[in-house]
Amino acid sequence: MGRRNPKKKAYNPSQPNGGASSRRKPKKAEKMEKAEKAEKPKKSNLDTPEGMTRSILQVFHNSPERGFNFKEVSRVLRVSNKMDRARVLAILEELAKQKSIEDIGRGSYRFNLKSEEIEGTIDATRKGSAYLVSPDKDDDLFIHAKNMNKALHGDTVMVKISNHRNKPEGIVTKVVKRARTQFIGTLQLNDKFGFLVPDNEKIAIDLFIPKTKLNGALNGEKVIGEITDWPNDSKNPFGKITEVLGEAGNNDVVMHSILFEYDLPFEFPAKVEAVAEKISFELDPVEIKKRRDFRDILTFTIDPHDAKDFDDALSFQKLPNGNYEIGIHIADVSHYMQPGGILDVEAYDRATSVYLVDRVVPMLPEKLSNGVCSLRPNEEKFTFSSVFEIDDNGRVKNEWFGRTVIYSDRRFTYEEAQEIIETGAGELHEEIGIMDKIAKKMRNERFKSGAISFDRVEVKFHLDRADNATPTGVYFKEAKDSNKLIEEYMLLANKKVAQFIGDKRKHKNPKTFIYRVHDVPKPDKFDQFANFITRFGFNIKTGEGQNINKSLNEVLKAVHGKKEGNMIETLAVRTMAKAEYSTNNIGHYGLSFQYYSHFTSPIRRYPDVMVHRLLQFYLDGGKSADESEYEAFCIHCSKMEKQASQAERDSIKYKQVEFMAKHVGQRFKAVISGVTDWGIYAEISENLCEGMISTKLMTDDTYVHDAENYCLVGTKHGKKYQMGDEVLIEVKNADLSRKQLDFILVDSLDVPKKGYIEDEWDFEI
Repeated sequence: MGRRNPKKKAYNPSQPNGGASSRRKPKKAEKMEKAEKAEKPKKSNLDTPEGMTRSILQVFHNSPERGFNFKEVSRVLRVSNKMDRARVLAILEELAKQKSIEDIGRGSYRFNLKSEEIEGTIDATRKGSAYLVSPDKDDDLFIHAKNMNKALHGDTVMVKISNHRNKPEGIVTKVVKRARTQFIGTLQLNDKFGFLVPDNEKIAIDLFIPKTKLNGALNGEKVIGEITDWPNDSKNPFGKITEVLGEAGNNDVVMHSILFEYDLPFEFPAKVEAVAEKISFELDPVEIKKRRDFRDILTFTIDPHDAKDFDDALSFQKLPNGNYEIGIHIADVSHYMQPGGILDVEAYDRATSVYLVDRVVPMLPEKLSNGVCSLRPNEEKFTFSSVFEIDDNGRVKNEWFGRTVIYSDRRFTYEEAQEIIETGAGELHEEIGIMDKIAKKMRNERFKSGAISFDRVEVKFHLDRADNATPTGVYFKEAKDSNKLIEEYMLLANKKVAQFIGDKRKHKNPKTFIYRVHDVPKPDKFDQFANFITRFGFNIKTGEGQNINKSLNEVLKAVHGKKEGNMIETLAVRTMAKAEYSTNNIGHYGLSFQYYSHFTSPIRRYPDVMVHRLLQFYLDGGKSADESEYEAFCIHCSKMEKQASQAERDSIKYKQVEFMAKHVGQRFKAVISGVTDWGIYAEISENLCEGMISTKLMTDDTYVHDAENYCLVGTKHGKKYQMGDEVLIEVKNADLSRKQLDFILVDSLDVPKKGYIEDEWDFEI
């Protein structure tokens, strides 16, 4: 999919023969030509039994309803000598035994459409081949590029399983459902037509765009195109340009492209904004009387300095018995969104806010997210609350859940609250100090119970004030006591709400609820991780129980801040299952909670809105909700959360590449963060920007991938490059279109530091 030469005569998919003479041929010749044209193997494809078998299967696959004898197959493959024709016959007989093809008599065979077929999702590779991901198979099924049959990444397909060299492979027989028909990419024009080259490298085809369907797009512009037709005899689908985004490389165009790639919205429909604008800031006096009133109790928020939406607040008062009443008050978004209403449908479709480097794409319109629902200082707001009586040791003595009304007395930033905690001085220092001590005790108890501590450093960018887009510096953000204080009380509320509904000790048949669940890690993955970190002098107890988690926490604490720390923390995260939403409560392994939900962020997460609704419904005496309906909601929200997370990572990657573009040719210390068949990934120690060192550029030896030991090993000299090794790299290229940094490996760390920079980085800890 490289840049095309406009002067070169291109294959024209609008003509049956790619531009050749369209003179009508005899019917029999036409049928045979169709089979030949569908697949004309190169000679090298037939030199091995593997290549010939695949090519023969392709002949039958391209014409699944037609019979072929061995002479006809040989003619399609252009095999003429006796020995090769004998090989064709032998392979046909073997494929018939395997039931990949069926014997239809008189020496003819046909594609076996009756053999086993399974449904699944296509996970494509950049090379055009793919894997079928299916619940019907434990392992993903490989599909060669020749057997994709117009299937694209993400499509739901039917696949026939055939044996190839005693290994199962898939052949796509039907595209059941397209994952998408619109694609974002760059338009490449020549004199007669254009091609849309998709940004997503897993989409291995370009869209053919006739000149009449360019919609005003110019060569090189970033556009959105839609498939309109895909003729059987065309390699490329036909399409039209539906939207012109603008100049490739423009920051807004890039961010819009990232959002589009993951099916995330860019703006709210006008009708949604219109409904939101009609909502009043004034609180209904009748509604206030229905709620528990916290307006006279000290209440405050602690949030990032640049936060605009505040969906949680804390209240504090000392009780006559010496205990403390601590309230976790959450914006009552559900009060303003009626189920099935226009705001609710839009919020459900989005399911989450998306946090890109330079912007937030909110789940709710700004009037709600930053205004009506936001718990801003010196304003009365409707909230949904979890209120606890807690003693000095962090033990919960009583709990209460319900709708409330609050008045926020003060807004603190994390930095302000941290200074109060550290100095013991400042506004509300006594109250914040007590809450911090209780939070630390609850945190310690949580870790004793087996919770895993992932205190990973977060990479942030300073953006140019003029355009709020160009990265001018990199800094690290790390959670401190003020962050952990808020985290601990949010965790308490989430846990207690889930336990209140789902506790089987209190309820014989717990009602349908939405849980945030996290499964145990797969033993083989965890064992591999445990074996790997022994090279750094660390040991983890494998098996089951809290001892594993305690051992893992000790390792994470020991590596934190070291050169290999981020790599080991990242690898530890990868051994874990992914947290998701479900009505089936299996507990939360990472937090070591038997019951856990998401209750505390309804401004930015739709599952929290559903939790609020279900909780109030049950408090009012409602019967158990439909489990299958809510499980479908959970699947949707988990999917959207994953897509938002991928978009966020892409935006960070883009800014890293953009930032490093001005440092091409310079050298940096880095730590190997990943090892693959095609090269090494290395993370620059000073800014955590990651790039790739291709094995093609490692010319001192031929390197092979040792997956079990996370390393590349030279076949001649035995030199080894392993995850966690410190190396010196040179920035070779910063490719913004691919969001990829390319590095060159410098053999020795003792090389003169030409262009090496140490003091330029702008760090905040």
